[in-house]
Amino acid sequence: MAELQTLFDYTGHLPECPTWSEEEQALWWADILQGELHRYHPASGEYSVLCFSEEVGCFALREKGGFIVAMRNAIWLTDRRGLLVQKVCDNPSNPQLARFNDGGTDSQGRFYAGTFWGPGDYNGALLVRIDNDLTPKVIQCDIHGANGLAFSPDKRWMYTSDTPNGVIYRTPLNEQGEPGKREVFRQFGPGEGLPDGAAVDEEGCYWSALFDGWRIARFSPQGDQLAEYRLPVRCPTMVCFGGHEMKTLFITTTRENMDAAEVAEYPLSGAIFTLPVAVAGMKKSLFIER
Repeated sequence: MAELQTLFDYTGHLPECPTWSEEEQALWWADILQGELHRYHPASGEYSVLCFSEEVGCFALREKGGFIVAMRNAIWLTDRRGLLVQKVCDNPSNPQLARFNDGGTDSQGRFYAGTFWGPGDYNGALLVRIDNDLTPKVIQCDIHGANGLAFSPDKRWMYTSDTPNGVIYRTPLNEQGEPGKREVFRQFGPGEGLPDGAAVDEEGCYWSALFDGWRIARFSPQGDQLAEYRLPVRCPTMVCFGGHEMKTLFITTTRENMDAAEVAEYPLSGAIFTLPVAVAGMKKSLFIER
């Protein structure tokens, strides 16, 4: 059995969107509620933080250097220091009620960012895509909390999850990567946990962080659970693959909305864990501007 370890001596508030930089051999992630991007270089132990004026829901590394960052009010391009360079678009949701949440890139280097509908009174969130020419396009609605974005190795399927509604979807993609009608991939019941952030491996299996479920699970392309990995904390938020061979699973977790008693009992809530795995993960594309 592979051994679960903490990445280093760190706990955050709401760490999300772990992203492995192949060029840097370093892990980046956001702490949404702190408005921060973090970087850790495992080989040297070097650690640094970039600070922003708003929540940072998700981000991607840019081919031209720097980041594309989905903040509460808008999506921005930044330089390597995190300084805002160009506003791409406003938040297409009501930013007072819906902040950006999960996101990432597809094989064509386009950026996707979903929102989380704060009031919870109906499915008011959405998923927006930023194309390579920086044009925004809303591609899915009827979501409570957008999460779980990942793409199959054959580029035929986009996976997403709606965490509060306990469902993972898959959406067929045509040759241009345009989405068809989404369908239910897996529905979760009481006690299973809620599907949060995710990643796909080279065999096309979907790895989901099960929020409130104490575990990570690996699902076949048909939606069958193949394996699970228990955690010492209740709420993992997302996973990504990285390392030299893309066979290290990085797992972000949170301590959001936990009282002092739970944090004291489970002090690693908010830590980042690493797990060696037998199958390599798919590499994340850089955001490409043309």
